[in-house]
Amino acid sequence: MSTIKRFEDFDVWKKSRDFADKIFTLSNTGTFANDYSLKNQINASAGSIMDNIAEGFERGGTKEFIQFLYYSKGSCGEARSQLYRAQDRNYITSEIFDELFSNAEEISKMLSGLTAYLQTSDIKGIKFS
Repeated sequence: MSTIKRFEDFDVWKKSRDFADKIFTLSNTGTFANDYSLKNQINASAGSIMDNIAEGFERGGTKEFIQFLYYSKGSCGEARSQLYRAQDRNYITSEIFDELFSNAEEISKMLSGLTAYLQTSDIKGIKFS
């Protein structure tokens, strides 16, 4: 952790970026593309996962970073809920649902792990160096 100098170096940010890209691609195909409300909501929540990691890290304090990791985790849960709606409306297959849901669960676990690490570490953030 102490060697990480950029938010782009976090594996959880990289996975979140990939997840947001998959959601964007999927939501712009077939009948899903015409459900503007759900399409916009799921893209916003998926993008918010990576954006909150970045914003929290850039604030320079560990406590703020942890708070933004919780926001990311909330957005991850929101995206999982929206995947159910996409499946219920037959925009995605069960296989695609399972893959994306699993991706989101993995990201959520990674966020929990990073949060737990930061809560028990002596790292205070770069603005306190």
